[in-house]
Amino acid sequence: MMLDNTDPYEPELGAAEWREQAGDEQKVNKTGTTTIGIATDEGVLIATDRRASLGGRFVSNKQVVKVEEIHPTAAMTLVGSVGGAQSFIKSLRAEVNLYETRRGQDMSIEALATLAGNFARGGPFFAINPILGGVDEDGSHVYSIDPAGGVMKDDYTVTGSGMMVAYGLLEGEWHEDIEMDEARRLAARAVQSAAERDTGSGNGLVLCEVTEEGVDITEYDGFPDENEL
Repeated sequence: MMLDNTDPYEPELGAAEWREQAGDEQKVNKTGTTTIGIATDEGVLIATDRRASLGGRFVSNKQVVKVEEIHPTAAMTLVGSVGGAQSFIKSLRAEVNLYETRRGQDMSIEALATLAGNFARGGPFFAINPILGGVDEDGSHVYSIDPAGGVMKDDYTVTGSGMMVAYGLLEGEWHEDIEMDEARRLAARAVQSAAERDTGSGNGLVLCEVTEEGVDITEYDGFPDENEL
């Protein structure tokens, strides 16, 4: 059964009563992190490190997978507080599933980005700054979502504490005709470079390829050689 309301930007779920975040920020698990999204003609490549820390001073986990599928052809990174990022992705995935069940079609990536921005702006998702990468009938898309709900689309983007180092490498080597294989190697080098200088990044690599066929996530315990990617 199709609904009369076809506005893809309106949340499917009822309004929630958000409560204020409280507590010592130094005790909050954070991903610290370096996350990268690159759009290509073949799809989107997302890369992240695997470290979580307490207040940026103590490594609390070395095996975090900071990217999750939230749509049949879209994925999102976890950046900021671990609890806030996990709650954000669960809420967004619930909206996507409900939309697709009620309307019988996939949500567009532009609509998904707008919904993510609305959630970030109006919810209790403490200190998040994720990347959304997805593919639909209009092509490949990469968005960054800031903590205030701002949504920015770009050919490539970086978020997290290692962004300055990673951006330097991407700015020098990205080009308009980049293909998925080259994007994979470039993103892996950028994450590894950030991990050399940023205390919030490190302990391995996660690569996520998003194409019209779906989402494929690969985990590495360390930083592999380029011929292993």
